[in-house]
Amino acid sequence: MTAVLQGVRVVELGTMITAPLAGMMLADLGAEVIKVEHPQGGDPFRSFRGGLYSPHFVAYNRGKRSIKLDLRHAQGQAVLRKLLARADILLENYRAGVMDRLGFSVDALRADHPRLIHCSITGFGATGPYSGRPAYDSVGLALSGIASLMLDPQAPQVCGPTIPDNATGMFACYGILGALYERERTGRGRRVEVNMLEAAIAFIPDPFANHTQMGIRNDPLTRVASSHSFAFRCADGKLIAVHLSSQPKFWEGLLTALGRPELAQDPRFASRDARIRNFVELTRVLGEAFARKPRVEWMALLEANDVPFAPVHTIPEVIEDEQVRHLHTFRTLTHPTEGDVLTIRRPVRIDGGRDGSDLAAPTLGQHTDEVLTELGYDTGEIAKLRAASVI
Repeated sequence: MTAVLQGVRVVELGTMITAPLAGMMLADLGAEVIKVEHPQGGDPFRSFRGGLYSPHFVAYNRGKRSIKLDLRHAQGQAVLRKLLARADILLENYRAGVMDRLGFSVDALRADHPRLIHCSITGFGATGPYSGRPAYDSVGLALSGIASLMLDPQAPQVCGPTIPDNATGMFACYGILGALYERERTGRGRRVEVNMLEAAIAFIPDPFANHTQMGIRNDPLTRVASSHSFAFRCADGKLIAVHLSSQPKFWEGLLTALGRPELAQDPRFASRDARIRNFVELTRVLGEAFARKPRVEWMALLEANDVPFAPVHTIPEVIEDEQVRHLHTFRTLTHPTEGDVLTIRRPVRIDGGRDGSDLAAPTLGQHTDEVLTELGYDTGEIAKLRAASVI
């Protein structure tokens, strides 16, 4: 275990993806993360597929302890103040103004906890014309321009995994780690602010550079045409992806694998610029070739000619892939009541190690009594909090 953040304490007031992902990344590095959840239902992601332990929740909350706490009550706020008194990091993704209404304004937190690193994640920032709006992943996709690079305007259909949500959580973790490093030198806490809109824009810098520097009109094929990225259906119906990038040797290797060396002299494809201009036609011509053999044969030919390729895996196929298995990308954690849970290991190795906490994602309030006891509450006080529906 390479717990480089061992001893760092995080209080997470997070729901859905952005803050929970940042909290999980910190836990994966060894931080102690206490997730504060509303007693009635907790993080809404818990119930996405029924029950209170959905795969959506499990995916973003391993390595944490959960405490139930109603922050609308003065007693709940008092418990949070005790948590913050011993915390290094406060992580939350409430809408702008919610922390103020709960009594934890920027000024109050700074005065009471000068060493605290407070990371606030919002949809659009703390101020501005959109600051009061709710924000979810597809909103970020649309407003940042990402959706315009993915959607067919004639038949628009949002699809694929979350992007702005995940990018926001990663940028939040990045900001927190920078502030934590500085605090080691100065002893001073910081307020770290991240919003989904800017995180999503920052996640795709190249189309903005295309537009501002060369006036290129970006659409769903702009990047893939430039990078020579393809997906083809083979004779057995299986899919394969090929990405040639800009090196001539990969284009030449592809033609050798296909047995189509004459395409190098075809004026439509004779230069990289020509292939970019005629990308749709090139895709059609190559697709006809790939349709003549099953995928396993193409994989052998492409590998023999050092062409960058991969089979297009389904999710179950990813888990069983020989390279993924070799890397031990997945591990199984065992929850005391929910059983075995397959999780993804931290993708960052430090001195060869990368296992974080052995805690599977918590059930709602699983560690409430444990955490309150650590804060100095006795059994009678805990019982009173429970009777008042604070926990």
